[in-house]
Amino acid sequence: MDQKLANSMPRILAHDVNIYYGEKHAIKNLSVEIPDRAVSAFIGPSGCGKSTFLRSINRMNDTIASCRMTGEVLLDGKSIYAPDVDVVQLRSHVGMVFQKPNPFPKSIFENVAYGPRIHGLAKNKTDLEEMVVNSLKKASLFEEVKDRLNASGTGLSGGQQQRLCIARAIAVNPEVILMDEPCSALDPIATARIEELIDELKQNYCIIIVTHSMQQAARVSQRTAFFHLGTLVEYGETNDIFTSPKDKRTQDYITGRFG
Repeated sequence: MDQKLANSMPRILAHDVNIYYGEKHAIKNLSVEIPDRAVSAFIGPSGCGKSTFLRSINRMNDTIASCRMTGEVLLDGKSIYAPDVDVVQLRSHVGMVFQKPNPFPKSIFENVAYGPRIHGLAKNKTDLEEMVVNSLKKASLFEEVKDRLNASGTGLSGGQQQRLCIARAIAVNPEVILMDEPCSALDPIATARIEELIDELKQNYCIIIVTHSMQQAARVSQRTAFFHLGTLVEYGETNDIFTSPKDKRTQDYITGRFG
């Protein structure tokens, strides 16, 4: 076992989480510990609950009227569902990158400046500019866009737009970055760039990625969780999950017998 992961306190701890959409029981009795400064991949067939659980970590499910949750999710030991939690603040700590790149219809600069501005993170214009440049550099995008920061973010290629969305997410200094199939709309070259970026970002962030690609999970993650029919079947070191899974359902999924 990776000693660094074994010794670190879990960044996220979920205990006995159940999530319902009306009558549908989408997540069943899920408990898991997710380490810091590592990539955890959630895999499993469509509709198995992996995105539902991902969205519970920054309370995106709150926006769905029929959704209710029991159990608890802790970030750094504190319940994110406690009554006094400010959801806007929570989402600045737990950033989200979606399947389809969704830059704002604003300039590249304004896309990244938006978060620091609404959260009051920049003291002045120079401070804000520095945050934008640093975030674009961390997202491996600055060199490509430095001469057109006032151009529209929607004019970039798909892969660049997704890196812009990552820059936007990291501009508010999050602790956790959630990625919901961040490469599924991208070509192989853009996907490779995003995967390299994920590898760099894990030095500083807890990253959770939902992916339909087992090859991607194997390439980018240190931990893998396999979901099936709303149940977390197995979670462990990626190498172990892919080479010697403990559960027959995991084995059947990774060998292509279903899914």
